[in-house]
Amino acid sequence: MSAKIVLGHAGWLGLGKWRWARALLWLIGLAVLCILTFNLAADATLRLWGLATGEPFTTRAAAPHAARLLAVSVAAIAMLCAYALAVRFVERRPAQELALRPLLIDLIAGLVIGGALIAAIIGILWAAGWVTIVSSPVTQITESIKEAIQSGVIEEVLMRLIIFRLLWRATGVVPALLATGVVFGALHLANPDATIFAGICLLAGEGVGIALYMLTGRVWASVGMHAGWNFVQGWLFGSAVSGLSFFAGGPLLTRPIAGVSDMLSGGGFGPEASFAALGVSLVASLVGLGAAWRKGAFAAIDR
Repeated sequence: MSAKIVLGHAGWLGLGKWRWARALLWLIGLAVLCILTFNLAADATLRLWGLATGEPFTTRAAAPHAARLLAVSVAAIAMLCAYALAVRFVERRPAQELALRPLLIDLIAGLVIGGALIAAIIGILWAAGWVTIVSSPVTQITESIKEAIQSGVIEEVLMRLIIFRLLWRATGVVPALLATGVVFGALHLANPDATIFAGICLLAGEGVGIALYMLTGRVWASVGMHAGWNFVQGWLFGSAVSGLSFFAGGPLLTRPIAGVSDMLSGGGFGPEASFAALGVSLVASLVGLGAAWRKGAFAAIDR
């Protein structure tokens, strides 16, 4: 792993007056561009699928699972391309954070880390008697893969490459780290069964994704970690993921035991809103950020 973070130091982010304000404006513009590109590409792919099969549909939810998986895959690639092109023209640099050569290794490492962390959390909940885990017939996997790709790419590009990086450029690394965690936790408060405690648990785990980005200088390990966490939690263990049930259909069902406090079992929000998640996430974040500190990743290579 290489601790080389490029914040952007030329073009719109070059030295001069109001650099911090320019960074914040670019944060907003780049986020809008990436989200818009994803949605437009996904909708266009679904329309083309409908035309090709002769079975048009009016909403994304009405599309077949395979069509939605294809649409999200195409949209994710389009979003990454839009980010790379925007960085090239506005920041006048290649998007080293999207380097393709280490993609597979980084992605696999992230998948393993994310899956292992949430499996450890659910294991603690089960061993303590706060949740039940029973077997269930496998009914689908395509939708879960789609959700894993979508959450991994969209959220990590936005949180890591746009919000964290450009806040770092504008305010410094520590304020950026804290603000990114708060934003990530707050964004999930609108989900079903969300609580302030659930937001705090998510904030505690945000350091893992940040540490992976800081250690590698790339987004792929963070994408893998996020996707692996959600897929293992939602599909493999069959629990709610941030209050949502999009990943249903896997071999297991994990449910909180009646009468157990939501802070122990995670409640309807899922295992990631439990004391076990808070502890495991916080330790993992501190270990990851500590490793990043020791490798000098808190000092960006460009000024």
